[in-house]
Amino acid sequence: MDFPATDTSTTFAKPLSGKLAVITGSTSGIGLGIARALAEAGANIVLNGLGPVDEIERLVAELSRMGVEVSFDPANLMLAESAANLVSSAIDRHGRIDILVNNAGIQHVAPIEEFPIEKWEAIQALNLGAAFHTIRAALPDMKAASFGRIINVASAHALVASPFKSAYVAAKHGVLGLTKTVALEAARDGVTCNAICPGYVWTPLVEAQIEDTARARGLDRTQVIEDVLLAAQPNKRFATVEELGALAVFLAGPFAASINGAAIAVDGGWTAQ
Repeated sequence: MDFPATDTSTTFAKPLSGKLAVITGSTSGIGLGIARALAEAGANIVLNGLGPVDEIERLVAELSRMGVEVSFDPANLMLAESAANLVSSAIDRHGRIDILVNNAGIQHVAPIEEFPIEKWEAIQALNLGAAFHTIRAALPDMKAASFGRIINVASAHALVASPFKSAYVAAKHGVLGLTKTVALEAARDGVTCNAICPGYVWTPLVEAQIEDTARARGLDRTQVIEDVLLAAQPNKRFATVEELGALAVFLAGPFAASINGAAIAVDGGWTAQ
């Protein structure tokens, strides 16, 4: 059997040069870290998410200075049609979509008998439904091009559960099931679909959570980090958005063609227990 040769001319310097990447929830946190990494690797970027207009304009300018084309789409991913239009608009503008990163998500914590129904529905719509609708819109063009990289940012909670997070755990388990199904359906079309499953990642939202938890529980900062947030992570450290960005670049690149349907834990050993 003949195997396709890998073009190594830009593999290391700019492995994603000329590719088009759409990243949901990419104006802050993990999504922004992935967008920066993909841009540094040469991909043109479509940002999506929330934030003040001036901050989004700053981010577009920042990433554009990396020598790639960057735009912003304010699509409301809570709505099925809007999520699909995020992809179709990118294809209309660029003539292609090579990389789709489903990262957008929300969280709510409550006992299941007290869990607000509207929170359940919102979490399913954004964390799981939006991924379905963007993939559904992107896959025909990826198949036609015989190339596509779909990366779903799931969670350690796609692999294990925690109390009081019924909606989030259910949605993230669903994301992993969706990932595996798409991987099987597109396996012979040059398209891969994988899930990154982070534990706690250092972001501004986590920083705020540390301070809030310290006040609420009467603990100091170190106690909150080690005994509350990182209690399940054996390495007792947060992952960084740069680590996740580097992983996304590899999964989107030429040497990840045989990684398909995988759930890659980035959780300091949490799910190894």
